[in-house]
Amino acid sequence: MTDPIPADLRARAAELRRLLEYHNYRYYVLDNPEIPDAEYDRLFRELQALEQQHPELVEPDSPTQRVGGAPLKAFGEVRHAIPMLSIRTETDTTEAGAVAFDARVRRELGLGPGVPPVEYSAELKFDGLAINLRYESGVLVRAATRGNGEVGEDVTQNVRTVGSIPLRLHGVTPPVLEIRGEIYMRRDDFERLNARQRAAGDKPFVNPRNAAAGSIRQLDPNIAARRPLSFFAYGLGEVQGWEVPATHSGVLDALEAIRVPVCEDRAVTRGAEGLVAFHRQIAEKRDALPFDIDGVVYKVNSLALQAQLGFLTREPRWAVAHKYPAQEEMTKLLDIFVNVGRTGKLTPVARLEPVFVGGVTVTNATLHNMDEVERKGVLIGDTVVVRRAGDVIPEVVSVVLDRRPSDARPFAMPEHCPVCGSEVVRIEGEADHRCTGGLICGAQRKRAIQHFASRGAMDIEGLGEKLVDQLVDCGLVKDVADLYCLAVPQLAALERMGEKSAENLVRALEASRSTTLARFLYALGIPEVGEATAATLAAHFGSLEALTAAAEEYAAALEQEEDEAPAARAKRLKGLALQQVPDVGPEVAAQISRFFAEPHNEQVIARLRDPAIGGVHWEDVEVTPAAEQPLAGQTVVLTGTLSSLARDEAKARLQALGAKVTGSVSRKTDFVVVGEDAGSKLTKAQELGIRIVDEAELLKILGG
Repeated sequence: MTDPIPADLRARAAELRRLLEYHNYRYYVLDNPEIPDAEYDRLFRELQALEQQHPELVEPDSPTQRVGGAPLKAFGEVRHAIPMLSIRTETDTTEAGAVAFDARVRRELGLGPGVPPVEYSAELKFDGLAINLRYESGVLVRAATRGNGEVGEDVTQNVRTVGSIPLRLHGVTPPVLEIRGEIYMRRDDFERLNARQRAAGDKPFVNPRNAAAGSIRQLDPNIAARRPLSFFAYGLGEVQGWEVPATHSGVLDALEAIRVPVCEDRAVTRGAEGLVAFHRQIAEKRDALPFDIDGVVYKVNSLALQAQLGFLTREPRWAVAHKYPAQEEMTKLLDIFVNVGRTGKLTPVARLEPVFVGGVTVTNATLHNMDEVERKGVLIGDTVVVRRAGDVIPEVVSVVLDRRPSDARPFAMPEHCPVCGSEVVRIEGEADHRCTGGLICGAQRKRAIQHFASRGAMDIEGLGEKLVDQLVDCGLVKDVADLYCLAVPQLAALERMGEKSAENLVRALEASRSTTLARFLYALGIPEVGEATAATLAAHFGSLEALTAAAEEYAAALEQEEDEAPAARAKRLKGLALQQVPDVGPEVAAQISRFFAEPHNEQVIARLRDPAIGGVHWEDVEVTPAAEQPLAGQTVVLTGTLSSLARDEAKARLQALGAKVTGSVSRKTDFVVVGEDAGSKLTKAQELGIRIVDEAELLKILGG
């Protein structure tokens, strides 16, 4: 009897069963999958379709038969009365991430075993644009984006077009009430918008988040009015004359009561168990939500406890974003090219066969650095797994080895910068390759100029980011020395400058010619040399000539005895002048020596110091022998916040006077400098009877 099923379909079904069982084994047994979930699902659906069309193909052991286990310049700037801080992201996307956050909160609150669980407010992490709405006497007067947290963009006119945002609060008229939340676009609205785009012959939007953010951050409010945008509140900014509830969940309830949109998918939970349950519940309904989310957010519910926990740098200790696992797809790696960043870092980038992943079509993905290329065994021509999570840059996760073609070839990092031709180096102990042409490299040019002009460096007032962009883009400035060749007529001809502004800038440039060695060194943008290290180098060497001589000595020493034992090499280098500087270790010393060894940098420095070009000058510092320094042999500890100078600057200036600055208090400590909010170090110093120095006395010491 003739088989009613074509042989090729029967063979394909068998192959699909084999592949699915193999990948089940890789996933469940070895915990080492070769392909992303999306590729597995495609294979599974193909087998399902074949079995539905031809039920005779269904086998008892078929996998289908078992259950598996920056602010835009076009807008005005708005300085936030209270900074719009971002919250940290829990790196563990499993339920263990919730447990880790609860444990961290309990530890920081000093809650031991037996103490009742902490109460949390659990919410969704919306995938949209953060916004601050300022109401005065109950009326919306301003809307601003997050921006850099301190300063955002004034997008009031566009936000007024969002129908769900009240222009007047219902039933309350406090003098000031700032409401913070997310502007987003529902999935159904996004599909309708894209249908209109295609019908009009316009390019469709990539995903709802980009569509929402692009609608708010463009110049024509009429366009925003035609975009279907929505809003959810999630917190407060500045508040005057409005009684703030005692809990975060109470804040959300109060906002909802005055008709401000608040997402109903929120809960008050207790302890790690409650957080895990919420994370699991939202994961199960995530795809059914009418809008995109990329995780959930946990916040300590009590505002008093939030205040007690405070902040870590610029992130609250009392909140965390717990994302869901990243989305992955499989595609072919067509080539690898190198991108030179604004700091000179060379990043290998994979050029991909276009693939839709994480809501966008991806054509490039980062490979981070050469170590990652080698660790993952990536060859040009490979089939690779690409991951994209939220707004994170797409990355190559792994290689599908059984799909490697015979002509796959390795990638090599270039020896010279593809932008400026300067030497590419990799500092010992670092993962990154870097271009050494910092002062002349086109990729780094704008950043180098902005840094050179910054307040802690040459302090050139009026030379902001936008003007730097114009100067570079029109070819007037190719390196920092060109700044001092600018004339009033050239500057006045630039967009939005005018003769008065041009004259002011030329005066600022003239004033910056007289500086200090420390400022000049910092302005050069030497990798790893910040303000504190620059000050220490200036105090230690006294002149640029002495520093460059030490750098030349170190560069020559780096080239010697390549087969030398590491310990012997480290000992030899440590004896050189550059490593005798406080806080200058082998990595910093290598960066300094390579910077001064680059001919392009040497040429720019010469032009800066040439009286006929830059005319930059300073008085050399008189170097005091170590034994004669005022604080020679003394050990100092800094604690708390100083109002008049940064911690690093205080440390550098103390070291310049001969002090050894350490991080812990002991009986060997000579004195402790105490600023605001000093902690346990002050307590220990008092217990040991160690001298306490306040900020005023410190300034006398530094000035004396």
